[in-house]
Amino acid sequence: MRIKSAPAAPPLRFAVVGLGHIAQAAVLPAFRHAKQHVELTALVSGTRSKLQQLGKRYRVKHLASYADADKLFDSGAIDAVYVATPNTEHAEWTIRAAEAGLHVLCEKPLAVSVPDCERMIDACERNDVRLMTAYRLHFERCNLEVADLVRRKRIGEARFFDSQFSMQVKAGNIRLDGELGGGPEWDIGIYCQNAARYVFADEPTQVWATVSHSGDARFKEVPETVHVILRFPGDRVANFICSFGAADRSRYEIVGTKGSVVVDPAFHYAQGLGYELTIGQKRTRKKFARSDQFAAELVYFAQCVKRGRTPEPSGKEGLIDVAIIEAIHESIETGDWVDLTTAPRKVNRPTLRQEIRRPAVPREPPMVQAESVRG
Repeated sequence: MRIKSAPAAPPLRFAVVGLGHIAQAAVLPAFRHAKQHVELTALVSGTRSKLQQLGKRYRVKHLASYADADKLFDSGAIDAVYVATPNTEHAEWTIRAAEAGLHVLCEKPLAVSVPDCERMIDACERNDVRLMTAYRLHFERCNLEVADLVRRKRIGEARFFDSQFSMQVKAGNIRLDGELGGGPEWDIGIYCQNAARYVFADEPTQVWATVSHSGDARFKEVPETVHVILRFPGDRVANFICSFGAADRSRYEIVGTKGSVVVDPAFHYAQGLGYELTIGQKRTRKKFARSDQFAAELVYFAQCVKRGRTPEPSGKEGLIDVAIIEAIHESIETGDWVDLTTAPRKVNRPTLRQEIRRPAVPREPPMVQAESVRG
């Protein structure tokens, strides 16, 4: 007697809300590499030409303006949204989607205030939908492997973490707009602090921060460079510098009692990452080919929805980083150390079991009314 296999679950039908650079360069192409799990069903934008051109390019069934989004959300045509709007709009779109019964995968930072994060989490819990913060490196082999070897004490007891993430951002770019949640700590510094948290598998207890400006006219509304020190339990320290006015840099190093590991490049999505492990006189270098980190996010999120599971980079994961950034701002204003012992804490961390690899996008597609970040 032949036993029939259970039918595969239908793909999770997504609307992508916001069609700026990151959506066009990485999110939309990623659906092709995750098509067994997700379907790009709808696009939402305030720009008609983007909807028309990108809808045609990706053969999308439903196109909606921001004004018509609620009608789309209530139509039954989609199951989930990917929020890729400016940072200050993340809370609004997440809550609107959740109230319509839609699951939400939201770009980082989750929001620009702790109260907004809490409202987003509450809305998703009340409506029994999944909420995931889009931390793509939680599924990427290089970062997961480094976190694993540090936790297994291959370099002995980890003592300190040091990171730099910088780029030259074009004048006029949205990342330089203070009213829309711009600034290096929101956009790229968050990768450094999140890496320190998953490498140490712990939460910081204190933070100190300062800013520096070269006088460049681009930085009227946001800091040019932010320097942060985080203290962790066990007298461990994380130090990082993030900047929108310096040459490309994307690295971190963890130094322990027996060795060290340098990840360089560490945070990019358009190139392969790698690390060098040093223990005594022995050095081991490892490189990883480019992969589609955004497709991995989509696959993982769809699996969580299918199984009714809370994603590991949950809304709480996003909230913790936002709480740290709020404390960074307080320290910049006061010049003092800020206590974090009452901030939210997390127990589960990304592990090698979360690795998902998909083929890399061959090249960045042509942009439609969206410019590259870098100058």
